[in-house]
Order: sequence, then structure tokens, then C-alpha cells
Amino acid sequence: MPSPNFPIPAGSIGVILPPMAPGALGVHSLRTNGTTKLPTFGSTEQIVADCQAAEAAGASAIWATDHLFWRQPTLECLTACVVAATATSHAVLGTCVLQLPLRSPAVVAKQVAALQVLSGGRFVLGVGVGSHPGEYGRAGVDYATRGRRLDKGIAALRAAWTHAGEDYRLAPALPAPVWVGGASPAAIERAATLGDGWVPLFLDPPTFASRLAQVRDLRSAAGGDPAELAAAVVMVAHVDADEQRARERGTGWLAALYGIAPKAFARHLVAGPATLVADAAHRYLSSGATHVVVLVAADHPMEHFTALMEAAAPASRKTRAAVPHFATSGASV
Repeated sequence: MPSPNFPIPAGSIGVILPPMAPGALGVHSLRTNGTTKLPTFGSTEQIVADCQAAEAAGASAIWATDHLFWRQPTLECLTACVVAATATSHAVLGTCVLQLPLRSPAVVAKQVAALQVLSGGRFVLGVGVGSHPGEYGRAGVDYATRGRRLDKGIAALRAAWTHAGEDYRLAPALPAPVWVGGASPAAIERAATLGDGWVPLFLDPPTFASRLAQVRDLRSAAGGDPAELAAAVVMVAHVDADEQRARERGTGWLAALYGIAPKAFARHLVAGPATLVADAAHRYLSSGATHVVVLVAADHPMEHFTALMEAAAPASRKTRAAVPHFATSGASV
């Protein structure tokens, strides 16, 4: 049975759920005749359809992004994961990544424990600090303290899940692997010393391999086992037979998402035919990644993801075996 740190099969590919409503980039509210209209991504039916399409395509994991305050309407990530749990049977579910400094660790610990129950132990908690001061300001949290808050938050999560002998206990207390996002020196050290896994964004395969070596060296120096660290990476992609069109549409979508010029994403986007994108995913796996998280830079990501997985077959199809449940011995219920 695999380590709880590796609930996702090694050499596998997963996908991020649509972070917002199709066509909602730059739209702060959708109103018809004075009545607020729910965006299409806000429907249970759409989330279920996306999750089932991802699982059918061979996704070993389905991820949700996190923003409390953002330019476009977004769903709360843990709530989306609950719906995803009801729509899937074997894909791991996770956050990529939840900004823990913006939340109460005790509340998150309870929510994650509930998700572990509802998903049958298929949840991974990805955490990070984020990079948007305005979001922290709206949440009333000091942006300058986000790193320290995350370190303390991870410790508080583990303490809440290890409640032996306490009068007031978190029940059920089913822990989840904690994967740390980010590629900064602080994030690398945090992943090495506090995390069960590492999941950076905007790194090409050679840079990912180099920084993964740093993570493993730091983990070893701290007395940990580098082999017990899950190593994932986020790959941003847009699939289109016309490579130039794929690049223009993908960078344009990312620019609208982040409010930054398209050229800022040119070197981070994998764009082109499905075979080209699949080859890029395999390069990440060859560089040491145990799992590739695909962020599709398009309104309808499952169309792109399905094409990618078909091009990546048969290797990707091997990841569709059922994922064993996490061990829960000693947990109070």
C-alpha cells in the first residue's frame, strides 16, 4: 500500500477545475432584469459534468483553486471539492492551493477532516501564501506576515488532527497530506521541512528538477526522508492544432485572469497540438515529478484535457486504478 503522502499514483496527470464561469473574465456581476444570474460554473450539474469528464479521461486527481476575493466570481475551493467528491469514484481531490494564512487553521482542519470522510480518504490539502496583497487587505490579514502564518497554520492543522488526551477534540480527526505550493526559497524550505509534498507553478522542467533537488537536500538535512516527499508541478496549457493560435488564446486568457499583459505568460504556457502538450507533461515526469497538475488556460478545460490525455495514452491510462483509502487507525470518531 502506498504511503499516505502519495495518494496519487506516481507518473500521473490531473486537472484543475475551471476557476471561474466560462466567459466571466472581467465580469464582476451577472444580472438579468435586476436579478442576479448564477454563472454556469456555479451549478452543481456543471461541476459534476467536469469532474466526470476528467475522471473518464484518465485524471488521477482533480484540483480546485482558491481566492477569497478576486476580479471574477469564483467558488470557494473546499465547497467545490465536496461536490467533486460526490461526482467521482477514484480520482483524488485537492486544493491547488488554499491560502491558509487567510483562514482559521482549526476551521480548515475540521473541513478537511469532513472531506476525508465524504471522499473516502481521497483528499490532499495543498496550501500556500498567495501573491496578491489586495486580497489580504480585503480579508483583513497582514500580507507581510503570510509566511509565518502559514508555518504556524500547518503546525496547527497537524495538532488539531492529533488530539489525543484533549477534552475538546476534533472529530472525526482524519488527517490529509499537506502539500506546499510555491517556488520561492521560503516555499522550498517550507515544503522540505513542513510538507508532505511540493507543488510549484510556472517552472519549466529543468528548473523544476533543479529546485526539486534543493527540496530533497533540505529535507535530508532536516532529518527527513526525501523519498517520502510527493513532488508535483502545475503545467499551464492550451491545446489547439494551430500553435500560434493556441499561444495567443492561452496567454490572452491568463492575462484576463491575472490582470497582467499576455507577454508575461509567454514562457510559462505550453501551447499547441495535444501531442506537443503531452510531450511536455512527460518531460515534467522525467524531471522528477510524481504528478502533473494541468491548468488549462481556456474557458472549457475538459475539452483540452481530454485531448491531452488521449495523446498521452497509453501511459496516462495506467493511472486510473482505484486509489486506496488513507489509514485511519487511531482516529477518534
